Amino acid sequence: YRQQTGQVFSIGRVQTPTLALIVNRDKEIDNFKPEPYWVLSTIYRDTLFTATSGRYMSREEGENDFARIEGKPFEVTDVQKKQGREAPKSLYDLTSLQVDCNRKFGFSADMTLNLIQGLYEKKLTTYPRVDTQYLSDDIYPKCPGILNGVSQMTVAGQKPYLQVIKDLAALSPKLPKTKRVFDSAKVTDHHAIIPTGQTPSGLTDFELKVYDLIARRFVAAFYPDCKFSTTTVMGKVDEVEFKVTGKEILDPGWRAVYIKEEQRDDEEETRKDDEERTLPTFVKGESGPHKPTLTEKMTQAPQHYTEASLLRAMETAGKFVDDEELRAAMKENGIGRPSSRAGIIETLFKRHYIRRERKNLVATPTGTQLIDTIHERLLTSCELTGIWEKKLRDIEHHKYDPAQFVSELKEQVAKIVSDVMHDSSNRHIDGGEPVPAPTASGPDKGDSAAKAKKPRKPRATKAKTAVAAVVEAGPKVGDVCPKCGQGHIIKGKTAFGCSRWREGCDWRQPF
Repeated sequence: YRQQTGQVFSIGRVQTPTLALIVNRDKEIDNFKPEPYWVLSTIYRDTLFTATSGRYMSREEGENDFARIEGKPFEVTDVQKKQGREAPKSLYDLTSLQVDCNRKFGFSADMTLNLIQGLYEKKLTTYPRVDTQYLSDDIYPKCPGILNGVSQMTVAGQKPYLQVIKDLAALSPKLPKTKRVFDSAKVTDHHAIIPTGQTPSGLTDFELKVYDLIARRFVAAFYPDCKFSTTTVMGKVDEVEFKVTGKEILDPGWRAVYIKEEQRDDEEETRKDDEERTLPTFVKGESGPHKPTLTEKMTQAPQHYTEASLLRAMETAGKFVDDEELRAAMKENGIGRPSSRAGIIETLFKRHYIRRERKNLVATPTGTQLIDTIHERLLTSCELTGIWEKKLRDIEHHKYDPAQFVSELKEQVAKIVSDVMHDSSNRHIDGGEPVPAPTASGPDKGDSAAKAKKPRKPRATKAKTAVAAVVEAGPKVGDVCPKCGQGHIIKGKTAFGCSRWREGCDWRQPF
């Protein structure tokens, strides 16, 4: 049990709550029991209206309202139009870049970190391990030169950013400077991730994808807001109220920087496109026939964490903490630091506490047993991190005594260790190693002999381990190439291959 306690403490205050997030989400999904509900809607003038009463938890209740409205005219009771504005998205910090790369391209957090680190070392982007989305004021005079350098980039004979930067220059003779982008007070050691203005060349496909996200986000930051009109139409049939909302883009503004086809590749953007449908012109008081429907649906279990959603959960871990002061401390720091979160996730993989199922992250039996073994809730919750982060921040501002912090920390650890030592619940963690069969000499003696004579596993080389992983689990897009160890697995028309095939790596595995 002492060894198990060492294993518990070895993964520290950061990996433990991160693993606990995944384990607890898995348990929520496993224990979830879907329940039926019914939604009442109707089609009027080729537009789907939904009942404002929301879900019906019983079929009878839904059928009663369906019977009330069937055959009766639909009447438009109110039409409201509101104009709104949507500001450009904030510049990238490391976490938001990792989130977008995972959602759009399926890159792991570690892979994204390696790619952006490579772009930084090639002097194409600024320092990547940052947690701010602002630029300091002294960067503003350099921005026209940076934009000019970005505009000269050539990909497959095309200059993908030239036109949008020309359009930006046509909008205003002077580059706008807003607090949304430039705020020295919100910049600590390094500012947000932006291009340097050096003209890139010879980048891999994966590097181009990451650079494109950063370049377009930087260009879009200087564009005007997107202007849109939101139309809400209310209607009723025999006192049963219905509603539909539509959104119309009046002036795309910064959205013009993004190609529509690329937006559709992203599931979130696809859902947004569905919400931004333009409605027909409705007039208050009009009425006519309609076609009602009562649809049975089932409640959905929570989604498994992906690396994108896990990174967000680690970043905003304060939402798992009840105390307001602790939540404020977590808002700035969360679980881990931006530069360490990818490593935390990778360590959980290496220790076989979690595994990938397509894009989803799922706890292994060992990972689940580890969290179940830890009865000390403080070790698995975000609260511990919040307590320490708040005290460390208070120390920074000379509001808290460092010696007192160390003293309290010792007392806290001593109490946890004492509780573990006096725990008689005989908890254990199955490491997943095969148990040797008893020999003829008897169960006790046989077990001891098997343990004593158990041969040590030969160390596998890095390449053999990678190949074995690919053979056992199948290749996954974005994983390191098992042959050259430098490229990443990509998907072709008939087989998986290495991204460095142009450089001579001939690894290939047919579907």
